[in-house]
Amino acid sequence: MKNALKIIVILLFISCQNEKKDNAEVAVIDQATIGNHMERLASDAFLGRKPFTEGEEKTVNYLKDEFENLGLLPGNGDSYFQDVPMVEITGTPSENMTISGNNGSFNLKALKDFVATTNKVETEVGLENSELVFAGYGIVAPEYGWNDYEGIDWKGKTAVVLINDPGFQSGDSTLFKGNEMTYYGRWTYKYEEAARQGADGLIIIHDTAPASYGWNVIESGWSGARLVIESDLPLLNVESWISGESAKKMFDASTLKGQDYKTLARNSDFQPIPLALKATVGIQNKIKKDVSKNVVARIPGTDRKDEFIIYSAHWDHFGIGKTIEGDSIYNGSVDNASGTAGLLAIAEAFKKSNTTKRTVVFIAVTGEEQGLLGSAYYAENPIYTPSKTVANINIDALDSPGKMKDLTIIGYGQSEMDEYAEAAALEQNRYIIPDPDAEKGYFFRSDHFNFAKIGIPALYASGSYEGFDQTIEEIKKAKDHYLTYKYHQPSDEYQAETMELSGVQFDLQLFFNVGLTLANEANFPKWYEGSEFKAARK
Repeated sequence: MKNALKIIVILLFISCQNEKKDNAEVAVIDQATIGNHMERLASDAFLGRKPFTEGEEKTVNYLKDEFENLGLLPGNGDSYFQDVPMVEITGTPSENMTISGNNGSFNLKALKDFVATTNKVETEVGLENSELVFAGYGIVAPEYGWNDYEGIDWKGKTAVVLINDPGFQSGDSTLFKGNEMTYYGRWTYKYEEAARQGADGLIIIHDTAPASYGWNVIESGWSGARLVIESDLPLLNVESWISGESAKKMFDASTLKGQDYKTLARNSDFQPIPLALKATVGIQNKIKKDVSKNVVARIPGTDRKDEFIIYSAHWDHFGIGKTIEGDSIYNGSVDNASGTAGLLAIAEAFKKSNTTKRTVVFIAVTGEEQGLLGSAYYAENPIYTPSKTVANINIDALDSPGKMKDLTIIGYGQSEMDEYAEAAALEQNRYIIPDPDAEKGYFFRSDHFNFAKIGIPALYASGSYEGFDQTIEEIKKAKDHYLTYKYHQPSDEYQAETMELSGVQFDLQLFFNVGLTLANEANFPKWYEGSEFKAARK
């Protein structure tokens, strides 16, 4: 049945494309537009585009002006902005986290060995001789018969957990989703679950492979000011990471000395294990309440103007932070000046095209780097009725050294958006593949996730595996270089003399073609049976 639907969708897409070609040439995404906006947004003048800074003010006004210059209408009533109330918490952890036990104590050093943050809007929080309990992966998943917290009263205790989920590198494709990360594997879930259990704190053990990034990303991402949306949900006093080396030191001093704690945690009958250790750490907070902004613009439809296609990309990055090799501005050229420039380039292409039957909306969201905050706020306070929102196409961190043969779909197998993407890829003589790095949990790491959570089928994809002019090995080498040396670092800068944008343009053309098809038909893409988001659509 699924294959039959797939064939129908592809035929409808090609038919629609042919109809558009008969009426007028489909607009071409302008590569110069992409480059100009990327260079501008990633320049030092925008100060790394961090919310609540001068960089935000410059960024959101730039985007508003560019949408207005293109002839797009305000997307939130008569405004181009959606206010997103946030709290900026600048937390300074104590220099040491002290781990004490029956045989003495030792200190972990801030940043080098641990990071500690909080989402509590309080000037002073911490752990004071909080009992440490190993809680495996920190997961409660009834559908898998799994509960890492069972049998313990967590009040006054701190859970110590592994990153990712039990399926990762288990060799068992039926254990959770095998190597594909589930939401249970994400750090965001782990902090949320520990708070629901009533714990005082949670310490996640860093490990590069299951986390999919090195300790340097933890240092830069979990230090300095952070943004949160105030919530009535339970919160931890301390959210922490420790390095793998520090974890080894901790376990060597604990009741689990000499035992393989990772193997223990992978058993379905795992029970929490008190470590006979206590942790003490404090955090001093400076609190600033303010309002950040999503930037929203629209092109009204004609026949079906109350049905909506939403393009999204996050405009924010890390601003000014820890100095690395003499540079402290985190420009975020790839992440995500590329996607923000892509919104403007696609909007330009829609304005060049014939009018669309459905309304096309462009949302540049805030706070993605702080936990998908802008899209989460939109999902809780949608401007456009979710049941009337046909689909979301999300654009984040486009970076390819040339045109790609593949289109890699993050979260492949969730909805009929796969078929729309495949049909558009065929038009470009490309093939589609599921995410080969599904264990890294990218489906939960960008803004499409919050649209999916409220039932809107989403496409998040890019060419990232095999080039027309570059081999698989060459592409992997370039990708690894970016993740190691540029991702979330000041070195993610726009360099006009070496920037290759043909692959970015190729992907954006595909996203435009998919959106143009959706904007001129009556179909609503559906979630597949078995998708956890299908119920939300109903």
